[in-house]
Amino acid sequence: MSSHVHDHDHDHDHHHHGGGCSSMPSFDNRELIVREDILARAKELANLITTTEEVALYQQSEKQIQAHERVQGLITTIKKKQKELVAFQNTFKNPAMVEKIEAEIDAIQDELDNIPVVQQFQQSQVDVNYMLQSIISIIRDTVADKVDVEAATPAEAPEQCD
Repeated sequence: MSSHVHDHDHDHDHHHHGGGCSSMPSFDNRELIVREDILARAKELANLITTTEEVALYQQSEKQIQAHERVQGLITTIKKKQKELVAFQNTFKNPAMVEKIEAEIDAIQDELDNIPVVQQFQQSQVDVNYMLQSIISIIRDTVADKVDVEAATPAEAPEQCD
């Protein structure tokens, strides 16, 4: 596994496009205006989430990582080797050196991944992400249930486009 301690994967690129009807207006989700009261509640919820044990453990683990000299040294070495890797891939076009440096990076990453404070940090990241995904799922499912109940009286079907 070659992920880095400070990388955060947050892919929230959700595009919803309607059917192929040109008469249907299409909206980019950045153009949608969310009601002020909903935004205020979302901020309240976000602030509440930051008071959880999971977030406290994440913040504590992050501080330990930042103060851990061996961990910081390994991270710095990985970053240097990644720059070397790019140079040997793009500038020098040297596949043998690329392979050698990739193996060195993997070995350093393995060493990093086996340090207890790093494992604790990675676990706390997983826990916080799991909590956020759970909250998102509850909101999505609750909205979907309400919409399904309220949509029991079908509206007129939109005209079909050719």
